[in-house]
Order: sequence, then structure tokens, then C-alpha cells
Amino acid sequence: MKIRLVCSAGMSTSMLVKKMEIAAKENKLEVEIDAIPETQLKNHLTDLDVVLIGPQVRYLEKKIRELVEPKGVKVAVIDQMAYGLVQGDKVLEQAINLKNT
Repeated sequence: MKIRLVCSAGMSTSMLVKKMEIAAKENKLEVEIDAIPETQLKNHLTDLDVVLIGPQVRYLEKKIRELVEPKGVKVAVIDQMAYGLVQGDKVLEQAINLKNT
């Protein structure tokens, strides 16, 4: 499963990515997770399953949906509480649930 987190600069989500990777490893899940700035998303669409949008850029949701949903990629805004508390396990669960819908 390939998960991409999108934020304004790609920096604020890097700690969340690390926490998500730890949660995936603990649960023996094979996932590839990275974070990029929204401006780079169009260059990184290969083999994506899920795009999660940082709450601080939720206003980009419609634009991102229009870009990735035609490719079969699921999109959601990251739960604000989980994002703020850097709960990688909860965000990973959100991504898995989204993919399975």
C-alpha cells in the first residue's frame, strides 16, 4: 500500500510519517509512506493508493481530488486531532480504512 501525505511544504508531516512507519512495522504491514508539498503532488502519482491531506491545507481537497481520484486514488483530510497529536497509528488506520472503502 502506498500512502502519500500532502501538506504545504512537506516538512510538517515528516514526524507523522515516521510514527506511521513505526505503527506499520509493529502491525507487520507493508506500506510505503512519504510526505510532499502539494505543489509536487502532480509529479508523484505513480502507484498511489491513498492521499491524505494535512488539515492546514484542507482547502486544497477539491483540487487534489480532481487530480488523483480519476486514477483510482482515495483522498481524505487527515483527522485533525490525530495530526495535532502526531498519532501515527490513528492516521495509518485512517488510510487503511479509506483504501478499503
